[in-house]
Amino acid sequence: MDASSSANQTATDPSGGHRLAPEAFAERARAIETEVGKVIVGQRELVRQTLVGLLANSHVLLEGVPGLGKTMLIRTIGDVIDCTFNRIQFTPDLMPADITGTNILVEEGGSRVFRFQPGPVFANLVLADEINRATPKTQSSLLEAMQEHQVTVARNRYTLEPPFFVLATQNPLEMEGTYPLPEAQLDRFLLKVMVPFPSEEDLLAIVDRTTGTDAAQAGHVATATEIVEMQRLARAVPIAPHITAYAVSVLAATHPDSGRAPSIVRQYVRYGGSPRGAQAMVAAGKILALMDGRFNVSVDDIRSAAMPALRHRVILNFEGEAEGITSEAVVRSILDEVSPPSVE
Repeated sequence: MDASSSANQTATDPSGGHRLAPEAFAERARAIETEVGKVIVGQRELVRQTLVGLLANSHVLLEGVPGLGKTMLIRTIGDVIDCTFNRIQFTPDLMPADITGTNILVEEGGSRVFRFQPGPVFANLVLADEINRATPKTQSSLLEAMQEHQVTVARNRYTLEPPFFVLATQNPLEMEGTYPLPEAQLDRFLLKVMVPFPSEEDLLAIVDRTTGTDAAQAGHVATATEIVEMQRLARAVPIAPHITAYAVSVLAATHPDSGRAPSIVRQYVRYGGSPRGAQAMVAAGKILALMDGRFNVSVDDIRSAAMPALRHRVILNFEGEAEGITSEAVVRSILDEVSPPSVE
């Protein structure tokens, strides 16, 4: 990269540091997606939504049957972004200290003292693999880290270095040996992304890549510092009041006691989304706009973010579950019935 292009990508802020230019955001995001695509065949929407969660300084939950490359995706992102990566395999016998770390007794200066031994949660990228195979007690050990970006052990607090991103994978609940995630923990995830089964064309490419002698590899195209810069820029994206109001209207329509709620919500929904749902739509909408080379959020950005932001926050009642209604069908109905704002 020459000096002129570098100057276009950064600008000096009043504090004497550098902040990322909007044009550079889209360029770096495309570079990350392209590099991940060298290993992950197809699944462009999955890769993009996972990247949105990372750039929003939040977390993503992936759901799909085993073998679809969920683990490979986060491992590849860890390769593309030059930062620390740890994988936690959740099992029924996993204990909270196996995740957060614990105090151990060590010899020091002729005496015995306790020293904190950090657990695998102390990394920039953390893969919580098959998170719903662990007991609720162990699942809950991630809550403080995900929300506060810190861990408390024996009344001492330990800060997690930014960026901190948890990508959790889970198997469908009808599979053996799974525990449903409680609503409070689901709400900690900015987005829930469903991992689709690949097409036959993509399957051919997957087989060719994984059974030949040439293994696909992804190189570093970004650093942890650059990701933090991108997260800061995403928060600075302006959003018009009527666009924010639209996101709030969509969220309000998920509540059965709301006047905006369509009939499917009033009949089949027990609980609607929390305020985090609106925050997720706005945060994801800002990043989608930047990825598209725009420095303003549109209605389409909110609509694109609505499904992954709300599908895990809409809780069906017994009648809805018995009738086979899905939260995706509820969100689609809301997007069809809640009119986009008009600007006079």
